[in-house]
Amino acid sequence: MSKAIALFSGGLDSTLAILIMLKQGIDVTAITFLNHFGCEIGDKSSCSKDPFAASVKFGFQVKMSHLSDKFIDIVKKPKYGHGKNMNPCVDCRILMLKEAKNLMEMSGADFIITGEVLGQRPMSQRRDTFPVIDREADLKGYVLRPLSAKLMKPTIPEEKGMVNRDLLYDFSGRSRKPQIALAEELGLTEYPAPAGGCLLTEPNYSYRLKELLDHCPDPDVKDINLLRVGRHFRYASDCKIIVGRNRDENDIILSIAGDEDCTMHVPGFGSPVTFVSGKPTEEAILTAASLCARYSAARHQSNVHVSVLIKGKKTDLNIQPANDYLIDKYRIVQNTAQKILM
Repeated sequence: MSKAIALFSGGLDSTLAILIMLKQGIDVTAITFLNHFGCEIGDKSSCSKDPFAASVKFGFQVKMSHLSDKFIDIVKKPKYGHGKNMNPCVDCRILMLKEAKNLMEMSGADFIITGEVLGQRPMSQRRDTFPVIDREADLKGYVLRPLSAKLMKPTIPEEKGMVNRDLLYDFSGRSRKPQIALAEELGLTEYPAPAGGCLLTEPNYSYRLKELLDHCPDPDVKDINLLRVGRHFRYASDCKIIVGRNRDENDIILSIAGDEDCTMHVPGFGSPVTFVSGKPTEEAILTAASLCARYSAARHQSNVHVSVLIKGKKTDLNIQPANDYLIDKYRIVQNTAQKILM
């Protein structure tokens, strides 16, 4: 029996690619890659509640792999450049295929499959880009894209008779109608709706990331995770203030904060959780407290009581809520000139 390694996101296309191979009697092991900028498993805003339910229903194994610092490196300096925002789509695909190639060699698999569709993505899923990606990953001829295979040259597994080319497909473009029809035919009834995908394609998030990298070329995971939430203020090159916008973001900020960090809130009122990252000075903490007061339900008071927790020690401050000038001075906002105190 021939074996294949599948790049598996849990979405419709990658699931269909696997089912097409299973239908031909191919033994498939799927690999799902996690990074700091993608869809987190169980994130209801962008994934299904159980994105890997298909693996149980149809009987294929899923392995998880975190790309970690390898992915951050290509985000900072992608060989093939960024897309419209900070997305290094071509380099990302090459990295995933290199990791999949390692698993292919260790497991004795014969080739790799992906759910890519010709013309679906403007940067990485083009006729001229696929050969570049396969070559850079040292997988020329060994990457089969079942959903669009009939529109491309036969791969080595097809030429060797491992895969019946007649049972592959010729999908192209961005419409999901052919995939939805095929899902019904193959008995795939549950799959996530199309989502925004990688955070690096989002303009506001990309702007925040670029701003972070400008001040901190080697950010830690905590700094990257905080980019997803809150209002962001750059107080100094080595100090940033994040103010939660709702209860969910407050919970996320508290889950990210460690015992050594500085957080604050306004007790007795609806209040954001405010996080001070980096190396805060006393002045930075006072500024963060005034911002916390401004975005709390006590914003109309002349002085607001703010409870501050610094490295496990509680401090109380009475502070005037920040005015518009202070907000405009430090707020990190795309396409807005910032006066950043270095």
